[in-house]
Order: sequence, then C-alpha cells, then structure tokens
Amino acid sequence: MLKRISLLVAVLALTSTSLAFAWGHDEDFAWQDTPTGSTASLRGLSAVNAKTVWASGSLGTVLRTVNRGATWAQVGPPGTDELQFRDIEAFDRNHAVILSIPSPTPADSRVYVTSDAGAHWQLAFQNDEPNAFYDCMTFFDRRHGLALSDPVNGAFRIIATEDGGHSWRVLDPDIPPALAGEFAFAASGQCLTSFGSRHAWFGTGGAAEARVFRSNDRGRSWQVSSTPMHSGPAAGIFALAFRNLDDGLAVGGDLDTQEASPDALALTKDGGRSWDLVSDAPNQYRSGASWLNKRTAIAVGPTGSDVSTNGGRSWEPFDTGSLHTVDCVHGTCWASGADGRVAYLVTDD
Repeated sequence: MLKRISLLVAVLALTSTSLAFAWGHDEDFAWQDTPTGSTASLRGLSAVNAKTVWASGSLGTVLRTVNRGATWAQVGPPGTDELQFRDIEAFDRNHAVILSIPSPTPADSRVYVTSDAGAHWQLAFQNDEPNAFYDCMTFFDRRHGLALSDPVNGAFRIIATEDGGHSWRVLDPDIPPALAGEFAFAASGQCLTSFGSRHAWFGTGGAAEARVFRSNDRGRSWQVSSTPMHSGPAAGIFALAFRNLDDGLAVGGDLDTQEASPDALALTKDGGRSWDLVSDAPNQYRSGASWLNKRTAIAVGPTGSDVSTNGGRSWEPFDTGSLHTVDCVHGTCWASGADGRVAYLVTDD
C-alpha cells in the first residue's frame, strides 16, 4: 500500500521554464518544452527518433507526435480514462505497446497494442493474479519482450511476448527469491531494461538492500547482486540504463526525502555483477536515466535534471523542472513528467 500511495502523491508538479547551465564544458544543455495540451502525469516515454515520440501516463493518456513535438495527438484506447499507463514501448510511428498498473483493481493492469498509430488498440493481456503489480516492460527487438511484476509467492513475476506484445505468457524462471518487502518501482518505465538480443536487468527497492537482477537468456534465468544504493520502504533503484553489455548506471533515491536523497546513483562495469556509488552525483531522488552516447548520460527527477559527460563519474544540474523519465535514441533525448510536460534536449556547442 505504501508503494501505491507514494507513487501517486510524492511528485508534485514543479512548473518552471527550461534553464541552461554552462559548467566548464564545451556544451550547454537545456530542455525545450513542447505544447502537449495535456495535464496528465507522463511516466511512460518512448522516443523512436528526433521527430516521432510516444508518451503515456495517467487519465488513460497516450500521446504521439511525428513532428518533433510541434503538435501532439491523444491516441489512447477508448474507455481507459481511469487507467495509468506507466510504460510504453514504441517501434515506429505506427506500432506501440502500453502497460497500465493495477489501480484500483488487479484487473486494471493491462497491456494494449496498436499497429495503426493508436487508431485501434488490442487488449493483449489483463492481469488475473490478485497479488501481482506490473511495473515496467522492455523489448529486445520488435517481437521479443518482458514485463515485470512485484513478487508473487516470494518471487518476482515475469511475463514474456514473442509476437510484438500481441500475446503474453507467464514465465517460470530460475530466479532468486525476493527479500522481505522487496519490490520494483513503476515510476518511469525503466525499472526493467535490456541491451542487445538477450540481456536484461531490473532494479529493486523497498527492502534492506537495493538489488539488481540480471538475465542473459531473455528472462528464463536470473542472477542477483546487491548494490550500495540506499533502500527502504520508499527507496531503492528506480531506473537502470546500459550503454553496452558491461557499462550501466542505476538511479533512485527516497520518495519521502526527495531533495536530500544520498547514495542514489551507482555504476557497473561488469554487466551488473558489482556496483559502485558515484560520489560526485546529485544527492536528490532521480526516477529516470538514459545514455545519449558513450560518454554522456542524463538523469531526471521531480527536482531537476543532471548530465554527465564522462561516463557517469561526475554530474552537474542543468534544469530545475519536474520530470519523471527520459529516453535517448539516435543522438536525441526526450523527457516527460507532470502536468503533461514533454521536452527534447537541446545543446549549445
């Protein structure tokens, strides 16, 4: 219950204009807001390229632009105004998959698929397990994907698709048991991530340790590692991002102390087997992260955005507005947050 309440009320909209900061490097970074016309809290985001982006969130909202945010269309499934679409995965301007959390009932956790830019949606999965709470999903390619639920009967529950999200099955993986109170966070659609055709990772919190589970066989078996990141009833790892099979970062913090949230960013150089805290990192809660290139990474949260240009070893702030998640692809970055905010990254070099 704490998890559900915290995720609904912890993040208040911090309306501000984008600010660019010069901090000793060749580039300044800033968010350019776009006019979505939405008031939804947008925790799901999938950038296809610089022009085509999908976003999803509360009030059954699914937004789509194909002109770099000049205009947005509401293309969500009809009759879903009470659903919260916490994650979205888009393959192109026409094909996308969305995931809703079980609020207020378990059956409200669903997966919908569209192949015609949101003109029609297929209900591909509907949860029937009372104790499941689906948080996030990832796709290895256009056909193969996974979605993650909080533990059921002592183990994290995972469903898989092999046809682009049109059908799903519950896996029976070889996976270490969950710790008492351990769960994942449905805050940014990034608690589960993948790289390449077979490797996946998910981050946890809520328990005595924040941990990272890793798989190299599309979710059929998993290993787990502890991290030094802060964990607690409302704290842990909220997002993972990998730039190759070895190098990744984890961001998180504590929903109850967002502006004073140390031990909230860690790096791995061995595929998630071990993790080290970054001392020169924001001591604030961050819910989303993504790699722009081999050296540059972006982290976002309700109290601001930060950038690293040296592989995650040091970070500097560049925006003070509220954002939930960020997605970088093909040299472009997008971010979304409260009050329908969607922005793209601009640099001045």
